[in-house]
Amino acid sequence: MPKRHDPVDVVTIGVGWVGSIVAKELAQDGKQVVGLERGRERTTEDYLQVHDELRYALRYEMMQDLSKETITFRHDPGQRALPMRKYGSFLPGTGTGGAGVHWNGQTWRFLPYDFEIRSRTIDKYGSEKIPDWMPLQDWGITYKELEPYYTRFEKLAGISGKAGNIEGETQSGGNPFEGPRSSEYPTEAMMTTPAIDRFMQAAKAQSYHPFVSPSANLSEQYTNPDGVKRDPCQYCGFCERFGCEWGAKASPLVTTIPVAKSTGNFDLRTHAEVREILYDAKNERVEGVRYVDRQSGTTYIQPADVVVLSAFTLNNVRLLLLSEIGEPYDPETGEGVVGKNYCYQNSGAGAVTGFFDDEKWNLYMGAGALQGSFDDHNGDNFNHSGLDFLHGGNTTLSQTGTRPIATNPIPSDTPSWGSEFKDQSLEHNYSTLSISTQGAQLPHRRNYLSLDPEYTDEHGQPLLRITFNWTPNDRKMMPYMAKRNRKVMEEMGASTIETTTEKDDYSIVPYQSTHNVGGAIMGADRETSVVNTYLQHWDAPNLFVPGASAFPHNSGYNPTGTVGALSFRDVDGIRQHLKRGGLV
Repeated sequence: MPKRHDPVDVVTIGVGWVGSIVAKELAQDGKQVVGLERGRERTTEDYLQVHDELRYALRYEMMQDLSKETITFRHDPGQRALPMRKYGSFLPGTGTGGAGVHWNGQTWRFLPYDFEIRSRTIDKYGSEKIPDWMPLQDWGITYKELEPYYTRFEKLAGISGKAGNIEGETQSGGNPFEGPRSSEYPTEAMMTTPAIDRFMQAAKAQSYHPFVSPSANLSEQYTNPDGVKRDPCQYCGFCERFGCEWGAKASPLVTTIPVAKSTGNFDLRTHAEVREILYDAKNERVEGVRYVDRQSGTTYIQPADVVVLSAFTLNNVRLLLLSEIGEPYDPETGEGVVGKNYCYQNSGAGAVTGFFDDEKWNLYMGAGALQGSFDDHNGDNFNHSGLDFLHGGNTTLSQTGTRPIATNPIPSDTPSWGSEFKDQSLEHNYSTLSISTQGAQLPHRRNYLSLDPEYTDEHGQPLLRITFNWTPNDRKMMPYMAKRNRKVMEEMGASTIETTTEKDDYSIVPYQSTHNVGGAIMGADRETSVVNTYLQHWDAPNLFVPGASAFPHNSGYNPTGTVGALSFRDVDGIRQHLKRGGLV
């Protein structure tokens, strides 16, 4: 029999950005909060010798253990899915802070267009612009409604940047296409490098509007509204897949978790793997969770007035399906909602690489979010009337740090081993620059998440199955972006240029992005969504499911800024529910 804990006000399943924001805010309100984290506890002291590329970047020290739980994958509903045995395409983290510890720090606000994408597209281009295979839908919330929550997250994390639009007034040096902001960024934009300067000058010469990307790598010393003081980035180049020993990269370890603990109202339990959300379907409520202590093997029941499912996107959807909360999505009939609108990121849409024979760049230095960008081809910032795709993406030149093992920019016709391979690696390591558009990924009715009928985890529970392939929208976007990015690289003066103009079928083998979204999407009604605009489950009002699983599609940006904003909105919904009960 499971051991039973005393009831608490709130339990969170996962203690990454989402779970820790919820815990901090509600613990500060005086609520008793339990945070259940399947991994171990981490602190900045763990990363004092973090610059070990083999351990962290290639052997995935901070990621989930695939030998105990993985996913299965297939391209099409007619195929048999097979397990992912080795990390490749995406990297879900584990341990306190989750992916908010090993992220790069690129922090964006989605465009106003994103939140009303279906209605705005129809208003401007007509309903025929949306293909039959694309279940595109509005989010049920507008950018204007979400703006205050974006501001709260940016102040919490100390995001560095330069505003391009404050209350409708265009600001010099920022992104003129962004939605109106209520205030400037908390800290100045990061410094640029010769490579980024060259890119921004070339973009301007092409009549684009470049700016320095917003960053969670602090540009200067900063104290946030909770009194947390952090020092600026050292541009060491070890952000992605690494924890920051300096604390300059915003993460739950240096912002939300310490504040939550300081209240005395937050109980963090590590090695706690939740296996079921206890659902009373008759009364439409959840009663708590069942979890296993991975160290002792003991099973516990944790009752709670509110359960917050705040794990990684894929884990959120899997737990809903395992707990039988909500109707699973059926791609043949279009009925059901859990698992619907799984989207990824159209990474490298029109990637262009330039080789510079007579110039070298100090690319070993950098930071996870150090980049120049332009948004002229993102969202609906350009006219799609004569185009055969929707949306677009953010175009960047990034300097995240050229590390010696994984980074090897060589011409495509170079052998993959031998003396020529070595010579070309040495020749081009610091003289190669890349421009890439991070494309939006819009839903396809046959891209979805479900439980695998064959493969199970170490506990005998079904694995999550991903059914996914690139859509016609993804494939048609690529040559459009490649043509324009190539002109920017030509303007930069590269001696040789290589361009990617076509997409093969999606492969789960190479790393591309950890921007998995959807499957428990938000919306204005229960027929087309899993949660409402406060991330509250339609079928269980005391269950909240924030995070990127709530995105009905993915934008041309990294998702974390929007995840943070929705987390703060989720907190407001929980507060209202605890006062009045029912749906907010």
